[in-house]
Amino acid sequence: MNYVIRSVRPDEWPAAKELRLVALRDPVAHLAFLETYEAAAARPDSFWQERTASSAEGADRAQQIIAAGPDGRWVGTLTVLVEEPGTTDWAGFPIERKQTHLVGVFVRPEERGSGLTEVLFDAALEWSWARGAERVRLIVHEENERAQRFYRKVGFVPSGVTVPLTGHSEERELEFVLERD
Repeated sequence: MNYVIRSVRPDEWPAAKELRLVALRDPVAHLAFLETYEAAAARPDSFWQERTASSAEGADRAQQIIAAGPDGRWVGTLTVLVEEPGTTDWAGFPIERKQTHLVGVFVRPEERGSGLTEVLFDAALEWSWARGAERVRLIVHEENERAQRFYRKVGFVPSGVTVPLTGHSEERELEFVLERD
């Protein structure tokens, strides 16, 4: 595998924006992401600059990890968010222990099945454990079976927590977790 796995740098916001917009055009984006292509494309450059800087190399609250191909083109990404006990998460649920939350998982379709997603997850877990996380979690749409199969394959299990999908009360998202050994 000739990929470079690393954290983004603040000045790489144009590449972060480009890959996010590609992700939002994926056929299952409506199941995988909480924003639309149109909303993301309309955001000003300042949004992308701030978003990238806040999750860049050296940041301690979030980390965007990318996979760059041999030609330097970004082919995969995920972001790790630190969640502290005593706070609430984006859905209003209390955080009971130090954990990280994986979001924005995406690998370009032509790279899927190569083992790249596993490598990105390994990097995310390493970053999480180094920050003292007791567990890592992610949220996945109940109908996103491809993602659920992958998450189970790499050791995540359903916690039993379900989150109603904003604006779609009949749809649910499921929390998957991996406890620290």
